[in-house]
Amino acid sequence: MRRMEHPLNQFKYCPKCGSAHFEIHNEKSKQCTDCGFVYYFNPSSATVALILNEQDELLVCRRAKEPAKDTLDLPGGFIDMNETGEEGVAREVEEETGLKVKKATYLFSLPNIYIYSGFPVHTLDMFFLCQVENTSHFEAMDDVADSFFVPLNQINPEEFGLGSIKKGLKRFLKER
Repeated sequence: MRRMEHPLNQFKYCPKCGSAHFEIHNEKSKQCTDCGFVYYFNPSSATVALILNEQDELLVCRRAKEPAKDTLDLPGGFIDMNETGEEGVAREVEEETGLKVKKATYLFSLPNIYIYSGFPVHTLDMFFLCQVENTSHFEAMDDVADSFFVPLNQINPEEFGLGSIKKGLKRFLKER
């Protein structure tokens, strides 16, 4: 079995005092041997929106950027500081599609590793079933190249580029 690289391996200096004596403390933290600061590596929060229209079709996006550029995706993204999951998913949906979320219902979460600018970001992806004001007026914006509705019975999770989206869609379709 291949040994995983420590998640903080790319961090060489203590973020508190700048010392180069920033060493592995345990499997999820590093400690500075000069000032004693311990930094724990925790996942970033991210959201995924499942938006259905009146015809029981799912809103699907095509990624405009890496990772997984040109593959299928669902609206969503990282939660900002001081946002709830519901606020974060609503903001991301509006930024990427122009749709206004009326209600976001939490469904489940999945761990993920998202490669951002070549850096592996551990995330906790929270899936929400979102009701929007009007499913007929949307557009691809921000980091979305295209967006369109697909009948649920035609959704193939293997066509989606990100691992947690594939797993989440399989779970959503199975539990539906």
